[in-house]
Amino acid sequence: MMTTADYIALGFFALIWFGYSRLLRGANLFGRTSLTHAMIERRREWIYNSLRRDLKMIDTQIMAGLQNGTAFFASTSIFAVGSCFALLGATEKVDAVFADLPFVLHSGHAVFEMKVGGLAGLFGYAFFKFGWSYRLFNYCTILFGAIPMMRDTERDIIAAERAAERVIRMNIIAGGHFNEGLRAIFLSIGYLGWFINPYVFMATTTTVIVVLTRRQFFSEARLAIMDAAPPSNLHLSPIPPSNPSADGNDSSGGL
Repeated sequence: MMTTADYIALGFFALIWFGYSRLLRGANLFGRTSLTHAMIERRREWIYNSLRRDLKMIDTQIMAGLQNGTAFFASTSIFAVGSCFALLGATEKVDAVFADLPFVLHSGHAVFEMKVGGLAGLFGYAFFKFGWSYRLFNYCTILFGAIPMMRDTERDIIAAERAAERVIRMNIIAGGHFNEGLRAIFLSIGYLGWFINPYVFMATTTTVIVVLTRRQFFSEARLAIMDAAPPSNLHLSPIPPSNPSADGNDSSGGL
């Protein structure tokens, strides 16, 4: 049977997950902008930059990369769900292995199956998040195709900006669902501590949240995308012109 410590650890897991998700919805914490919110501004810069070029192959490649990454994690999540069901078919063997390990709280087959079911639920939640994110990125691609060309943009800048804002909003929403699915994958690592005992469960969950918080607010990745002045010792030199030939024409023959 589950002990009081098991219920406390499970409640702690749900509370810290919900609290961390709510925490990231705010713009600032510790006087710092989170990595997620900083990337929202970079998404906006990217889409508005696309208004100034007719050839948008770079943008379509970025869109394809976002979709492919989301599809990869969706496939991984569904495979993980299948692995959990396969684990349920070998409960006695796995439970026997855990029973012989030190520091493992042996609670019986029923509790073990319930824990595996909870792990499958985590991966199932991640799959739905990734699947919805993939579809939203698909919609984002369609909306991006509706962005006018430069000639039409110069003719009606307001309509062009409205089209860009639709793409930006859809891209941000899709990215948010992707982040939530990825967060569930990360927290599933902390959930594995429950198979040892509830105290390890709380410790591993706390460790995962601390790592995620550091990445959001104190990582080098966050510093890399924040606005900053160039180093003082960096001097950009102009590109020298090509050497002209003796008759004043380009030595390349005009090719």
